[in-house]
Amino acid sequence: MHFVYNLIVQLSWFHLKLVALFHPKLRLFVQGRKQTMAILKRSIGETDKVIWVHVASLGEFEQGLPVIEKLKVAYPSHKILLTFFSPSGFEFKKNTDAAEVVVYLPLDSRKKTKAFLDAAHPELAIFVKYEIWPNYIRELQQRKIPAILISAIFNKKQIYFKGYGGFMRRALGGFSHYFVQNEASKVLLSTLNIQNTTVCGDTRFDRVSEILEQDNKLDFMDTFKQDSKCVVAGSTWPADEEVLLDHINNANDGIKFVIAPHKIQFEKVLALKAALRKKTALYSERNKLDLGDYEVLLIDHIGLLTKIYSYADFAYVGGGFATGLHNTLEPAVFGVPVVIGPKFTGFQEAEELVKQRGVLSITDQFSFNETMNRLYTNTDFAKETGAINARYISKNRGASIQIIAHVRTLI
Repeated sequence: MHFVYNLIVQLSWFHLKLVALFHPKLRLFVQGRKQTMAILKRSIGETDKVIWVHVASLGEFEQGLPVIEKLKVAYPSHKILLTFFSPSGFEFKKNTDAAEVVVYLPLDSRKKTKAFLDAAHPELAIFVKYEIWPNYIRELQQRKIPAILISAIFNKKQIYFKGYGGFMRRALGGFSHYFVQNEASKVLLSTLNIQNTTVCGDTRFDRVSEILEQDNKLDFMDTFKQDSKCVVAGSTWPADEEVLLDHINNANDGIKFVIAPHKIQFEKVLALKAALRKKTALYSERNKLDLGDYEVLLIDHIGLLTKIYSYADFAYVGGGFATGLHNTLEPAVFGVPVVIGPKFTGFQEAEELVKQRGVLSITDQFSFNETMNRLYTNTDFAKETGAINARYISKNRGASIQIIAHVRTLI
C-alpha cells in the first residue's frame, strides 16, 4: 500500500503541474513549492534550532497561532518554521511575523520528505487539526523527531475508522501525542488503541480571546455607527445576501448594517449596492463621504472583519445556507447575539452554541426577520443571548497552555 500511495503522489504532482498551466490558483500551488527548498537552505543554518508547525490553510493557521506565539516566548532561541498546504493560506500569510520561515510544504513523496527534513532538521513537529501525511510522519518517526497533533477532531466517517483505512491508520498512529477537541475524539482514537491523548479543546478559543485584548478601534466605524444599533454580517455568500437584502430594505430607520462578503468581487459588490434601497456606501469610498449619513456600509476590502465585529450589536455569520459556515467565534467573543443559516452540523462550536441559544439558527426569510425583530425589540433577550456566547468562549480557553506544557517535556 505504501508503494501505491507514493505512486499516486507522484502522478498527482505530474497532473497538477499540467493543470497549473491553465489555473492561476494551482499555479501558485506548484510554483510556490518549487521555491521551498531554496528558502529553507537560505533561512535555516546547520546549527539553528527549529520547531516546525504545519497547517493546511488560513483557518488552521488561526488555530495554530496561539501555540506559535507561546512557543516564541518559551523558546526564543528557536526558529519557527511554518508550512502551508494551500495557496489561500500561504499567499495571505507568507509575510507574517509569527514565524521566521514560511514556506509551502512539499508534496508527501519519500524523496521530498527526506530533503525537506534534511534542510529543516526540526526538534519538534506540530501538525494542526487534520494534516496527516504518511511519508512525513514515517520519516519523523525514523529520525526520532517527536510529532504532535493539536486541535484535532475525529468522527466515524473518516478513513481511519473504516475497514479499508489501514494505511492511514498506521500514519495516524505515528504521533507522539494527540490534543483533541472533545471527548468523542478521544474515544474514537481509543478504538484504534491510541491512548496518548489529551482533551483540551480548540486553540481557536485562545485565539479569539486575544482579539479582546487588541486595539479594535476603527475610525471609519466610529463615524458610520455613531449611536445607532448595528448589525454586522460577515463572510456572506449570495444565499445569505438574498435574506439580508430583503430584511435591510424593509428594516426600520435607526439600525445600521455592515456587510462584509466572503469574496470581494467588484462587480458583485456593485450589484449588491444597487439592490439595496437604503443609503449605501462602499468602504473604498469612505474618504470621499460622510459615513455618518449612510445606513449600510459594504466592506470591499479584506482583513477588517475581526475588528468590525467589535462594533456589532448583532452579528450574522455567512455560509450556513450552502457553502459551509464561517467563524462564529469571532463575533461571539464580543458578547453579542450571533445569527446563522440552517446548515451548521459538523461545526462543533456552532452546534453547542445553538443548543445553548447564544447562536440563533434561521431557516428562511421569515425566520430571519422574526429573529432579528425579537433581538431589536427585546433588550433582555439580546443581552442574555450575547452573554451566553461570551461565557462559552471564556469557559473553553486554555488549550494552548496545555500544549506548551507538554512541549516542555519534549524539548
